Order: sequence, then C-alpha cells, then structure tokens
Amino acid sequence: MDLRRLILGLTLCSALLPFANTFYAGYTVQRQQLIDTTQDSNAAYARKLAKSTDDFLQSALQQLAYTAKLLAEHMEDEHQLMEEATRLRLQTQSFNSVTIYNPLGTVLATSPETLQIKGRTLTSTAVQDSLRTQGPVISQAFMSTAGNLIIFLSQPIFSSQGDYLGAVGGSIYLKQESMLDKLLGEHFYEDGSYLYVVDKAKRIIYHPQSQRVGDTVTGNQAIDQAVSGHSGRIAITNSQGVPMLAGYAFVPSAGWGIVAQRPQSATLAPLDALMRTMLYKTLPLTVLLLLLIWWGARRIAQPLRQLANGAHTMDRPETAQTIQSVQSWYYEAQELKKAMLVGLGLLHKNITKLRQDVHTDPLTGLGNRRHLDTALASFAANRTPFAVLAIDIDHFKRVNDSFGHDVGDTVLKHLALQMRDVSRIDDLPCRVGGEEFVILLPGAPRHIAAQVAERLRLLVESTELPNVGHITISQGVSSWPDGSSDMPTVFKQADNMLYAAKRAGRNRVKVFMPGRKVAETV
Repeated sequence: MDLRRLILGLTLCSALLPFANTFYAGYTVQRQQLIDTTQDSNAAYARKLAKSTDDFLQSALQQLAYTAKLLAEHMEDEHQLMEEATRLRLQTQSFNSVTIYNPLGTVLATSPETLQIKGRTLTSTAVQDSLRTQGPVISQAFMSTAGNLIIFLSQPIFSSQGDYLGAVGGSIYLKQESMLDKLLGEHFYEDGSYLYVVDKAKRIIYHPQSQRVGDTVTGNQAIDQAVSGHSGRIAITNSQGVPMLAGYAFVPSAGWGIVAQRPQSATLAPLDALMRTMLYKTLPLTVLLLLLIWWGARRIAQPLRQLANGAHTMDRPETAQTIQSVQSWYYEAQELKKAMLVGLGLLHKNITKLRQDVHTDPLTGLGNRRHLDTALASFAANRTPFAVLAIDIDHFKRVNDSFGHDVGDTVLKHLALQMRDVSRIDDLPCRVGGEEFVILLPGAPRHIAAQVAERLRLLVESTELPNVGHITISQGVSSWPDGSSDMPTVFKQADNMLYAAKRAGRNRVKVFMPGRKVAETV
C-alpha cells in the first residue's frame, strides 16, 4: 500500500466510521423502539379485545340465564318454547341458533327450524357437559349434529322447586357471520396485521382467513402462553415463515387465547424509508468531502511517490537528475530528497562490488549457485557445449568432527585454490554446497574434462594440509549436449558418477559414457 492510499484510507476511516457508527446506532435504537412500541400496542390491544370478548360471552350467558328463568314454567308448552327460542336468537343476534333440550338431551325446540333437529337426542360433548354439570357451559369448538363448526353456550333450567328441567343453549357458528365474528373482524388491518383466537385445545375459532378456522396450531409460543392464562408480548415467526411482532391475552371465562400480530417488515418500513432519506440527503456532502480528501491525499503523497519511484531505480545513472527535479513542497519530503541524493552517491560506489559479491561464495571466493545458473543460461542461449565436473571431499564430516569447523573451512579454501590452479581461463569453478563443488568447462569434450578431473584429484591427494594431513576427493564427469540435451539431466549424470566413485572406494574419477551401463574410470 502506498502513502496516498494509506492517507486516503485513514482519513476515510476517520470520517466515515463515526458517521456509519452514528447511522447504525440511530437505526438500531429507533428499530428497537418501533419493535417495542408495536409489541406493547399489540399486547394492549389483545388485552382489550380479550376483555371485550369476555364481556360478550358473559352477556351471552346472562341472556341465556334470563331465558332459562322464563322457560322454567313452560317446558311443556311447545309453542312457548319455540317463540322464546326465536326471540332469543333474533333479539340480540348473539347466537346463530338456539336450542332447548330436556335432561335427556332431547331437543324440545330449536331456532331456526331449518336445523331439523327437534326430537333428536344431542350427544355432543358440550351438551353432555351441560347435562352432567347442570350449570353454565362455554364449550370448546366442535362439529355440531347439523355439520357446523360451532361454540356452544348453555344455561341450566330449574323449576321453582329446584328440579333440573334441562337447558337452553346458543350456538355461535365459527365459519359463518356471527356477533363474535363482527366483534373480532372489525379489527383487521390492511398492512398485514391481524388477530386470531384459539380455544383451550389450541384450535382456531376465529381467523381473518376463514379456511384456517378449525385448524389446530402447535409450536406457537404466543398461543402456548395465551391458553396458559398469560398476557404479554413476543416476537415469533408465523406458519408462513413471516417474522411477526405479537401481543397475546387470555379470555378467562372461556379459557381462550387472543393473539394480535403485525409483520415486522410493516413495522420497520417507515424506519427504512427514513434512513434512506437521511442517507440521500447526506450523500452530496459526503461525496464532496471524499473528493477533498482524495485531492489532499494525492497532493501530500505525490512528492513521496516520486521519491519512492526513484528509489526503485537508484542503480540507473539518470535517477539522480529525476530525484533532483521532485517538487518537495513540505519539510519531510525535502529532507528525504536530500538524504536520497547523498545515499545515491554512496550507492553507485558500492553497486559494482555488490554485483560481484552476489555471485561469489564468501568463504572460498568461487562462484556460487547463482553464478552457476547465470552461466548455464548463457550457455543454453548461445548453444555452447560444456563439460561438468561434480566434486566432493571424501570423509569431510570426519574433518569437521575431528578438527573443528575452522579447520574444515581452511580445507575448503585450499581446495578452491587448487580448483583454480587446474582450471582454464574460461572455466567456472563454483561451490554449490557444504563440501560440494562444480567446475564448468565450456567447449571441452568429456576426455579433456576427465583429464582435468584426474589432474585435480592427483593434486589434492599429494598435498599435505596443516593439522589435517592428506585429503582425497571423488569426482563425476558428464557433458552437454553429448550426455543429454537436458541440462538438469547432465548434472544428475555427473552426480551419479560422483556417487559411483564413492561406492567404488573414493579418491577416483568416474565419467558418464552414453550408451554404456558401466561408467568409465580414469
């Protein structure tokens, strides 16, 4: 990363991060406030509706109780029973149908008469509960004899002597228009908000989508809490996978649960629009600020960038003039410019020596592996044939272990001198490893290279070194392109010959002969 990008990045971070943090914090706080407000509103709404529903059910029971008193003296009067059932159904429209039955559950009168259940014995759980308890009943949702999904409310009928004479019941049809449907349906919103009611068995008894009425809902925390007698708020995901903000409440008289909920997306839509508006209004100033930052960063970085470019080409003669022309308009750039001009003079004095050192082994003064690679590249480019001598000191580890590395270094230096002694002017003696050496003989055939190797072997063998005495070397010889057209293969051949020399007893030269399985020994 250059200085301009660094300055630009730091300045942008300093300018944009606080803005982004403020933007994000404002969005987060307002988002949570909207969610809390919606949930509180839904919870309060559910409680209010639960109270209204409970009042409606209590009022319906009171109507039934009043009718039960009127009927106590007329249970044998079929005409009176029919009139009272019709009056109760039509007067308040609290019920879709009214039924009067005796202690055996046999229907004595019903309104409307189209139900055609007069004289039939009712066996539903709701009717049996009323007969068994001889008290008021608000049933769970069930399928009636006439095939309607209903809720049944009933009050017992007692004579003046206290004898149980039967009961009068009112049915609320859940899949048809009713007073309960009107009470709940008036509160449906157009933004995706809605409410629904479940009974104690978690069966839907009211839903804006009428086809959902009668379904049993499981795995819904709002419903679980509501039918358990609790009121509150919660964030849930509905059966269609939509995140909802819900409030729930309990209807005490029936054991029902009411859930009022609104899509989270509808709640947050105004906030999203507000944040977009705020972003659009701040965008022009932000763009202007970014342009100013970019211009300033470019002006500050330009002298240093020019100096840095000069630093990349300090080995070129024209670099000094280029650096001299840099417009360093502030203190730091001016001082860097002066220092670079001073350093440039020193650099040109040392660059020649550095170029030499980079291709030289520091211990022996021979060429190193880089020097070797450069020479090979030149030979390959000019198609110059060459021979290669792979050289290794026999038992050199024993020298280091017995006399120390200082003596070992002396041995390496002495061998390097002897390699120079036997080499021609154009030959390249190199050190490629610890005690591993190579001599390249450009233009030399294998037999000449073998003679040079033998001359070096005899010279090393006959020389007595201080502290160490006599040492020996093993050598392998190959040539390019006679041995192979692939240079790495030629070096591999020479190494193989070197190892063959060591296996044969060391202190000898092995020459690779193409087409022969056995190497030639010099």
